Amino acid sequence: MAAAEVADTQLMLGVGLIEKDTNGEVLWVWCYPSTTATLRNLLLRKCCLTDENKLLHPFVFGQYRRTWFYITTIEVPDSSILKKVTHFSIVLTAKDFNPEKYAAFTRILCRMYLKHGSPVKMMESYIAVLTKGICQSEENGSFLSKDFDARKAYLAGSIKDIVSQFGMETVILHTALMLKKRIVVYHPKIEAVQEFTRTLPALVWHRQDWTILHSYVHLNADELEALQMCTEAMAMGKLHKEMGQLIVQSAEDPEKSESHVIQDIALKTREIFTNLAPFSEVSADGEKRVLNLEALKQKRFPPATENFLYHLAAAEQMLKI
Repeated sequence: MAAAEVADTQLMLGVGLIEKDTNGEVLWVWCYPSTTATLRNLLLRKCCLTDENKLLHPFVFGQYRRTWFYITTIEVPDSSILKKVTHFSIVLTAKDFNPEKYAAFTRILCRMYLKHGSPVKMMESYIAVLTKGICQSEENGSFLSKDFDARKAYLAGSIKDIVSQFGMETVILHTALMLKKRIVVYHPKIEAVQEFTRTLPALVWHRQDWTILHSYVHLNADELEALQMCTEAMAMGKLHKEMGQLIVQSAEDPEKSESHVIQDIALKTREIFTNLAPFSEVSADGEKRVLNLEALKQKRFPPATENFLYHLAAAEQMLKI
């Protein structure tokens, strides 16, 4: 097996099964390998089977303490051998962000469980993907890990849709992400939240860091513990106006694809770092560049620009300790 394939198969952490029986009880039925009580309780909460409103969410995903979870839920048809089960959810946990990959795999596992009514076949397929990156079945479909490139997952959202909603105010989102601030997104439909939030990290494409994304959070003390609230206001200036105009013009251009818009934003972002470069110097240990605050102040930028560049340096760990 190629090194890249080995790395890919080592991304999965576990598989689990949640059932809702004919009495309305929701139970964690099975998992491989074992999991912690904390994670199990979280996944039961994320699974829509425990929702009081009884809305069925076919697929949801999120992150908890650097573990990604992917949950596919289906209603059991009358023809199934699962006579005492009305609904069930297949849960996959993994180290990587790739909703399309794990949605495809959980759908296959769902079909297997509907047919056989036992987790054994699911475990066999899980181990096959874990060790070989592939599972094949004429009846339930085939799955190949390497068909799902991580960069495609990063590009699956729509920057253009975000700009069409927020216009020039999109620059507020861009600034918050540049400064590594928290952005809270609320919508009554979880699918809308997930579609919107998964796109946000693309605004700072130079980092390619989707670990900042928490696309499905309940107002639960355990889940909120790791989420630090930020209270500092972000003053806007000429720099932000130029960035906002660039984002809007690029997104509204019908000739430009989503990837072209992301590239335009990334190039403009690089210009911002170019503005910061003259005010940096090599640190005392010679390992990295740090901000020369005095040099920045001597430039006499407008207060909003100076404040932004200072906090950007802080976000990039360029302040002297």
